[in-house]
Amino acid sequence: MRMSREEVQRIALLARLELTPAEEAELVEHFDKMLTYVEKLNQLNTDGVEPTAHAVAVPSPFREDRVTNQADPDALLQNAPTREGDFFKVPKIIE
Repeated sequence: MRMSREEVQRIALLARLELTPAEEAELVEHFDKMLTYVEKLNQLNTDGVEPTAHAVAVPSPFREDRVTNQADPDALLQNAPTREGDFFKVPKIIE
């Protein structure tokens, strides 16, 4: 697949990038190399290969969401300039 200069200019416009003609030419080359590589990968037979996100089993980085401490309003608001009950009191900014 061949990437044209016009396509690079369109991508740059969408990405809000100002490219010089030299940068456009360089990107045309880089995109061509990447697309050529992807075309080679598309020629591989992947029948029976399960899709994976990692080559090895990786444990989930997410933990169970649970409260480990109880909020103490007095401690949280002890340095507040003004408070109203268990809340910060702030000046009204909308009329």
